[in-house]
Amino acid sequence: QVQLVESGGGLVQPGGSLRLSCTVSGTIFGIYMAWYRQAPGKQRELVARITTDRSINYLDSVKGRFTISRHNVKGAVYLQMDSLKPEDTAVYYCTNYPSTWAWGQGTQVTVSA
Repeated sequence: QVQLVESGGGLVQPGGSLRLSCTVSGTIFGIYMAWYRQAPGKQRELVARITTDRSINYLDSVKGRFTISRHNVKGAVYLQMDSLKPEDTAVYYCTNYPSTWAWGQGTQVTVSA
């Protein structure tokens, strides 16, 4: 079974940046990958998706601030988050797209002054 490990979260002030990393125990060649997030009391939502040919889609509220990327050889997916806002506070998860793998533990991102 594929295992996902997210890291890089933390506490950051509004306007700050974080870079999230996700390592996958199996190959990600030929697999669409995505980052999701879940804020307290809210449903999990798709933040960004990257296809095998690196076509990318973003949640409207993060366009121009977040950048998803992938490294197939390393089996890793990244999310560069800039100009962070309090409403970005959530637990962030990576997975394949559409999601069929078991969710990892996620990484907490808290944006607060």
